[in-house]
Amino acid sequence: MSIISPTPLFDSLKFIDPKKGLQILSELTLDKPYADQDYSQAVHFLYSYRGSEATFNAYRREIERLLQWSWFILGKSIKELRRDDFESFIEFCQQPPKYWIGVKTVARYFTQQGERKPHPNWRPFVATINKMASQQGIMPDIKKYALSQKALQAIFAVCGSFYNYLIQEDYIHFNPVAQIRQKSKFIRQQKTNHQVRRLSELQWSYVIETAEILFEQKPDLHNRTLFIMKALYGMYLRISELAASPRWEPQMGHFQKDADGNWWFLTVGKGNKERLISVSDDMLAALKRYRESLGLMSLPSRGETTPLISKANGQAAIQSTRQIRCIVQACFDAAFKRMAKDGLQEEAIELKTATVHWLRHTGISEDVKHRPREHVRDDAGHSSSAITDQYIDVELRARHASAKKKKLDPLA
Repeated sequence: MSIISPTPLFDSLKFIDPKKGLQILSELTLDKPYADQDYSQAVHFLYSYRGSEATFNAYRREIERLLQWSWFILGKSIKELRRDDFESFIEFCQQPPKYWIGVKTVARYFTQQGERKPHPNWRPFVATINKMASQQGIMPDIKKYALSQKALQAIFAVCGSFYNYLIQEDYIHFNPVAQIRQKSKFIRQQKTNHQVRRLSELQWSYVIETAEILFEQKPDLHNRTLFIMKALYGMYLRISELAASPRWEPQMGHFQKDADGNWWFLTVGKGNKERLISVSDDMLAALKRYRESLGLMSLPSRGETTPLISKANGQAAIQSTRQIRCIVQACFDAAFKRMAKDGLQEEAIELKTATVHWLRHTGISEDVKHRPREHVRDDAGHSSSAITDQYIDVELRARHASAKKKKLDPLA
């Protein structure tokens, strides 16, 4: 069967409607009578995750690939797939044809004269490069596309969940993903103590000092920068917990004082779960300073609806995680220049690869040295203490210390 450049099947959450079929579907699947039912099952499954746009997008990516491959490569309905077929799908994802790979993320659909149309440059797979290579002007190469272990795990998890849904809907009576007994031939077993990506104490001190400098230079512009950096580190926030979304809009009133005079921050994290984060004295001081720079009273009143992080014009909440990411990256870049100027080139270079999420990791890693792990676990929103334990590196330090002075030639 000839390989074609795929056409996207699912629009963004804002435009998708499970009650309507995809107009373009009839054009793509004239010879595939099973496609309408497959699509209907898939779109209802995806729509059930509309409570979290990030989850919806992640699931859409995997289901999209599965349908595209099943229909246009294998020529089968998803209800006909068996264990061997799904293994072939995994192998396909590991080495997709060039026509299925793009070099940048492109929106699936765009609006033209009031009509939603598929983007011709969209591809199911995207070749990526690391942040440092991008900053050096290196372009992604389709020939070097590689599927990560994390991406493989996502395929198994999402597709397995999808087939369980199809069983519940009586669309199929078995799960081909669950029938794969030896996933280890695709997914490597993870080592128990993997290294957490985070900033060193020196790097963090430069970063937060840089945020202070930026604030002193342009307080109206960088009051957000300073508060965002402190909130990501001091309360272990994920970037999605600072940006407004249809399911949650962080507000000043989500800082709350209890009957004992202790302050907490209410947020909604992964899995649409609420959690209370204990607010330290330093974090409370950072909040006061931030609010005063905005012309507000030093502490929020109960139920105050002022957006926690506003757009530059101050009128509405930031909804784009990309914008917050840019604010953090600008601070990282400025800190890099200061460290390099001070002769700390080796330490500075890691800031070129650091991401926003490193700040959460850095805050957790620092706190598990001093706080009970159960307290850190609950503030971080970890589902178990085992996840928090990954940040405790006492054993790793001891193991490395015992190996540090090993001789390659014992007689030397």
